[in-house]
Amino acid sequence: MAPTHVLRCCQRGLAWIPVIFIALVVCWSYYAYVVELCLFTIPSSIEKVIYLTLFHVSFIMFVWSYWKTIFTRPATLPKEFCLPRSEKEQYEKEQRPETQQEILKKVATGLPLYTRTGAGAIRYCDRCQVIKPDRCHHCSACDMCVLKMDHHCPWVNNCVGFSNYKFFILFLTYSLVYCLFIAASVLQYFIKFWTLCRRKSAESCPKNDPPESHAKFHVLFLFFVAAMFCISILSLFTYHLWLVGKNRSTIEAFRAPVFRNGPDKNGFSLGFCKNIAQVFGDQKKYWLLPVFTSQGDGFSFPTRLVTNDLEQPTECLQPAGLDKGAVENSAEKTTPLSESQNHLLGSAYHIEEDHEETDVLKSDESEAVAISIENES
Repeated sequence: MAPTHVLRCCQRGLAWIPVIFIALVVCWSYYAYVVELCLFTIPSSIEKVIYLTLFHVSFIMFVWSYWKTIFTRPATLPKEFCLPRSEKEQYEKEQRPETQQEILKKVATGLPLYTRTGAGAIRYCDRCQVIKPDRCHHCSACDMCVLKMDHHCPWVNNCVGFSNYKFFILFLTYSLVYCLFIAASVLQYFIKFWTLCRRKSAESCPKNDPPESHAKFHVLFLFFVAAMFCISILSLFTYHLWLVGKNRSTIEAFRAPVFRNGPDKNGFSLGFCKNIAQVFGDQKKYWLLPVFTSQGDGFSFPTRLVTNDLEQPTECLQPAGLDKGAVENSAEKTTPLSESQNHLLGSAYHIEEDHEETDVLKSDESEAVAISIENES
């Protein structure tokens, strides 16, 4: 046990190396931009004030979102997904997978579960000894089950999931803005330093060119680093924006979630606008702030229509005019809906019902007109 514990501590310590590296690069970029560029290189005072103001706004938002992404720990699973003591002992003693599945199905009755394993079994984590909620996966690096797990990011030394996925998107956003602003504002001085005349006397150089000094190396290297990070972050940023629009995680993009009717990569997609609201919330004024506004609880998610499941309660819309026998005959074709879908489909049904009532009124009016014409004739 002691060597394993020491090894685990060493792994946790080494996992902070990428974060420390990013922190050092950010600290150096702050010094190079504020001191070497703005204070020692830029001659115009107005330009200094503008650059320093915009730089500190992007810097604060970048550091804030990065901090929240790192230190927001994954949420713990509710107790409802843990096996009771009697079922847990029975599950551990049982050797047959079929009987184990029967135990899990008994406990999972009433839980908001719509996904299964590839073989159609209940998703259970033997390591954490819990029934996995939808979109939940076990992270070997964090040694825990993470709600709506996207991936484990070594650059933040944390799992990106339901608790901090919005912070991660904002971290990518503001890091891209930070790098783009540095590269754009440094570009003109980068070109001047790059093409600076090699004459020994500074008086013989053009007046617009800054005097050659040690700031030259900071400015040149600052542009290269900002451009390099900008290119690498841009691809990751666009990919995760696409995932948000599709309401998928990175795991689900590579392996579609398995529902009762089979794999469906769009099983959790509710439409572009609702997919965005799932991550950023309903109030747009908080979208750009690293504060938690994501919808839901992390273990139950609105889904598209899935096939009927005997373990879940079936909810259906019963139009007026259908007899009980017709409803019972069509029960096998009815599909379970989530709360949001029931609300949306319910409103759509009322609209259709209103149209039907309007058509009935129109037909009654036409019949009344026909009768009055016949009487007059």
